Amino acid sequence: MKTIVHEDEIQHFLSRMADAFLRDPRDGEVVVGIHKGGVWIANALRQRLHIEEPLGELNIAFYRDDFSRIGMHPSVQPSKLPFDVDGRHIILVDDVLYTGRTIRAALNEIFDYGRPASIRLAVLVDRGERELPIQPDVVGTTLSLPKGQHVKLTGPSPLSLVVHRAV
Repeated sequence: MKTIVHEDEIQHFLSRMADAFLRDPRDGEVVVGIHKGGVWIANALRQRLHIEEPLGELNIAFYRDDFSRIGMHPSVQPSKLPFDVDGRHIILVDDVLYTGRTIRAALNEIFDYGRPASIRLAVLVDRGERELPIQPDVVGTTLSLPKGQHVKLTGPSPLSLVVHRAV
């Protein structure tokens, strides 16, 4: 594994992401992070946006469409949405957007809780190469990696992005 982005750069990306949301605030907005790296990023954004509501956490393991390929993680934790989803403006946060399948699973789970007024997607890293028509509203940075390499957020403190070969 090779670290390509360190904590100070990630903090810069987070500030830029928060600024984008502050330019277009929505009443009663809540922040929901996708387990696990998305929760770390979501928590940092929530603090920068001064959102008082508790952080929502999604664990989309049961909503994935690739169980046959990757199997089930043995220690799946339940999702926590400590607020009513109906009619809310949600900022959905993930660490890395690649194919779009994780976001699709997260959207399915959110709608099982209720019908939000809107969902805006924020990602720290956009890898491109979508398999589904999903685009982020706010992006920290974009990365293009050679085939067979993946980027992963490590943390929660310090945060860094590392590149590794696919197994």
